[in-house]
Amino acid sequence: MPDLWTVLLAAVLLLFAVPIVQQQMTRARRLRAIRDIEAERRTRVIALIHRQERIGFLGIPLFRYIDINDSEEILRAIRLTEPEMPIDFIVHTPGGLILSSEQIAMALRRHRGRVTVFVPHYAMSGGTLLCLAADEVAMDENAVLGPVDPRIGEYPAASILRVPRLKPPDKIDDTTFILVDIAAKAQNQMREFVTGLLRDRMTVEQADRLARLLTEGTWTHDYPITLEQARELGLPVTPGMPAGVYRLMDLFPQAMPRRPSVAYVPIPYREEERE
Repeated sequence: MPDLWTVLLAAVLLLFAVPIVQQQMTRARRLRAIRDIEAERRTRVIALIHRQERIGFLGIPLFRYIDINDSEEILRAIRLTEPEMPIDFIVHTPGGLILSSEQIAMALRRHRGRVTVFVPHYAMSGGTLLCLAADEVAMDENAVLGPVDPRIGEYPAASILRVPRLKPPDKIDDTTFILVDIAAKAQNQMREFVTGLLRDRMTVEQADRLARLLTEGTWTHDYPITLEQARELGLPVTPGMPAGVYRLMDLFPQAMPRRPSVAYVPIPYREEERE
């Protein structure tokens, strides 16, 4: 009969082992879902899906965003794809580092095969930048994009640039002058980058106008650009989403809080069933 310490050790090992096994099983299911989409559409599927996740049995939250590791992995996936092969890029992200987002956008723009970005829920900030590099953006009818105006620390560059217009120079400290200089450079750089992404699919005037709308603080950084508005802006957006994309998203569940805030019966309802 095992002693108490042996039982405790086995219990601790299980606490560590079970999450690892679950993660590997979920990873295998995600890869199968990706392969199903690839087989159906005859494309290379790349998914960039950021959720708040919990790590290990302690449930420590991990907040995800576009970072340099993402750009390295995505560039590697694009290199492993035949130049003429279409790419389906599934994006669900609040944004992230400008450098990483620009690297991914440039790689997508250079790919000779057709690039379709699928947005099942939202692609904000850097995620929108990736959409601007695509030949087509397929959006759920309730999905949204967002502005790509740069931020300097916690402040929008456009707001920093308003300071010299509102205050005389002798009332502005040196640190703010430095921030104004950096903000002006960041805004110009982003506007030029966005214009470059758009120039092949619209006139120079249209590309410049849209780039200014998206980068110069026309809206707040979290402003939701709907499918209809994106279409009015001239972006190549279409409604609709393959069922396989939704199935893949189900395999990236949001970390469950201690008390769930949304509850429903997770099956489709039909009109006759409610009578």
